[in-house]
Amino acid sequence: MAARDTWLLTDVRTRTADGPVDVAVVDGRITAVGADLEHPGPVVNGAGRLVLPGLVEPHLHLDKAMLGAEVVGSLDDAVARTAERKASFTPDDVRTRATDVLERAHAAGTTRVRTPVDVDPTVGLTSLEVLLELRDAWAGRIAIQVVAFPQERIAARPGTRDLLVEALRRGADVLGACSYAEDDVDACRDHVRDVLDLAAQHGVPVDVHADFAAGADDPRHDLAAEIAAMTHAAGLDGHVVLGHVTTLAALDADRRRRTADALAVAGVGVVVLPPTDLYLVGASAPVRELRDAGVRVACSSNNVRNAFTPFGTVDAFDTALILGHMQGVDPDTLLDLTTGDAAALLGDPAHDVVPGARADLVLLDAPDAATGMLDRAPRTHVADLEPARTGTSRA
Repeated sequence: MAARDTWLLTDVRTRTADGPVDVAVVDGRITAVGADLEHPGPVVNGAGRLVLPGLVEPHLHLDKAMLGAEVVGSLDDAVARTAERKASFTPDDVRTRATDVLERAHAAGTTRVRTPVDVDPTVGLTSLEVLLELRDAWAGRIAIQVVAFPQERIAARPGTRDLLVEALRRGADVLGACSYAEDDVDACRDHVRDVLDLAAQHGVPVDVHADFAAGADDPRHDLAAEIAAMTHAAGLDGHVVLGHVTTLAALDADRRRRTADALAVAGVGVVVLPPTDLYLVGASAPVRELRDAGVRVACSSNNVRNAFTPFGTVDAFDTALILGHMQGVDPDTLLDLTTGDAAALLGDPAHDVVPGARADLVLLDAPDAATGMLDRAPRTHVADLEPARTGTSRA
């Protein structure tokens, strides 16, 4: 089915429709949603199941996944331990582990991934080249955006900036930053400005690991509002996403509001990463406050079975439900954070079962979306189903 771009999905339910509907697809895009549609081409019977847009992982480290469920004491410990492991990365090793996670994500109903890939003098472009290869190999099943990411700093790791530029030349989709990584806060500010300037020059979006601490005692972990101002100054409004931002949870209400307002004005999105945020920090960015302020918010798995997230499962429903337990976010909103809202942060604001949207659709074996999430119900990609017959219209 993956090779067919024109088809009709019949007898499905949506989150909003009162009864069974059909979904017509032409050239990979939804053209109509309604009852008893007439449509040429192959027909796929949804058998009364709930249809959803594919799940989205907007922040998933594929290069460092599946290194083992190693329990460490802090973020610094996780960074140091992973840096040691990177010295032995090979293309085959990275490919095997990343493919394992992609297969798990696909089974969980994921159709889009943004993956930060470490670029530094230790690992060079080894991991990035593998992920660019996998981006092409997985096209049609999971759409992958590759982020060139300087986890281990820029100023303090000579040669990293040149590697970032080369990564963009080789086809990286996004430029990453790690705003807390440098030795002092001024160097951290320079790090972010440099990345934003490079991104503006090369016409790519930016994804920043930001403010990853339990409080604002260290000024390196209190830069979200400044990053919003830098984003506007660089002319990148609407093209920057921050991951983590756990420090925001520790600020007083007035500072949280002012920071959220600054992010909203600059169109800076936030991806909360509940498994890692809870494990290493014990908190995550306040989702409802950010959304109320107009900030685009999503959630994602971050890491899978390594020192950052020893017990990760790469199931977006698991990740969302952790956030639900942490902050009391309702299931309907959680589903938005793992589908349409997450896709919007990756540049697609129309990720839904609606005309004009890309037809990367998933069937959920559940009476409704909330129950399906709570039960971690089985998910089936429509593209993996065989047509019921070939012909015109529905049966």
